[in-house]
Amino acid sequence: MRQFFKIFTFYFVSAIGFLWVPLGWAKEQTILVMGDSLSAGYGMSLGQAWPALLQEKLLTSEADDQWRVINASVSGETTQGGVRRLPALLDQFQPQWVLLELGANDGLRGYPITTITTNLAAMIEQSLESGAQVAVLGIQLPPNYGERYVAPFFAQYATLTERYNTASVPFILENIAGDSELMQADGLHPTISAQPIIVENVWQNLSTFWLP
Repeated sequence: MRQFFKIFTFYFVSAIGFLWVPLGWAKEQTILVMGDSLSAGYGMSLGQAWPALLQEKLLTSEADDQWRVINASVSGETTQGGVRRLPALLDQFQPQWVLLELGANDGLRGYPITTITTNLAAMIEQSLESGAQVAVLGIQLPPNYGERYVAPFFAQYATLTERYNTASVPFILENIAGDSELMQADGLHPTISAQPIIVENVWQNLSTFWLP
């Protein structure tokens, strides 16, 4: 009977990118993914992007609770855009977890790292104040942006994780970045075949919070 409740079909609304499952008798827990094109399924449908695969994995996992994944990621999103959008999303969905995957677009545009860090910190604080737990998903920039910028950009994610004592995925594209078979032609976005690897990167670091 327990397994029956874990195989509810999840529905997909492509216009806004939200994934959910119907309410069952198990306690429902919500995961809000706040990301950019790395999570919004750039070059593919939202149903092929890693948050949708995470939903599928949770539905067939040994989790006691019933989890739904809401993908609120937007291609091109910056940390400032995330700061503006997040309060309404927290109010609407009241998530138990926020997976924060932002900063890449800021970095590609060369924004000051102090500004990026301030915005990420604001979103962490907003989430914690709402009662949600937070996982910071780290991002690396291509090396051609220069070590003086790339190194502190990447280091800010670990710094924020330590400062706020949050969960983390050190590098969301671990075992993907730099592999031409797993990255699209632009060298920035993972392919469809890379999405299961992203899910595993997330799962390995966070599943202990979701499973009994």
